[in-house]
Amino acid sequence: MSLAEDHVREFARSCVRSGLLDDTALYDEVLLAVRNDLDVPDPESTARAWVEEFRAELDTDARAWPEVTDYDRLQLAFAELEGLGLVVLQGCPDHWSAKAELERRREVGDPPAGIAWFTPPDVWHAIDEGMLEVNVWHASTANVAPGDDLLDTVVGVLEHHGLAAHFDEGRIEVSASWQRRPLSGPGPVDPAPTMDS
Repeated sequence: MSLAEDHVREFARSCVRSGLLDDTALYDEVLLAVRNDLDVPDPESTARAWVEEFRAELDTDARAWPEVTDYDRLQLAFAELEGLGLVVLQGCPDHWSAKAELERRREVGDPPAGIAWFTPPDVWHAIDEGMLEVNVWHASTANVAPGDDLLDTVVGVLEHHGLAAHFDEGRIEVSASWQRRPLSGPGPVDPAPTMDS
């Protein structure tokens, strides 16, 4: 297997395990990577086969996970933070998207206490490395800093849910493996038809 193929397969695996995309968006994302980075005779079949393979792998692995995973704890912590007036964006595309959400909330007269956000690559890192990096901003978009009540609140909520967390180099590092259970079975992907399929 070439380095390029290994890279695209790992990307496909991460996309499947993150659970951030619906079926169509997942297939489209993997297909785009296959087309852009690999020279294969049938990119559609390759993308579909890899998504199915990694879904089956996830389904098998999930059967051995504990009843409550770090992902479950994260969701409880995020729900509590939202109850305290923070916005939580999971799998946020980038900092511009986080900023836009803060601006939208202000425009509709619903300014949040702050925002916690992380990107798909942050999730991919947590899948295998067991550490999720979370950005936390004040409503002004200013990053939290040691001594901020908002930082202490977020870390405290995470720790209350059994997740060790500390602030390092501008982000909160949370000791958590992203073990999100499969949203659908390991069956075949049936993407919507496209112009070239």
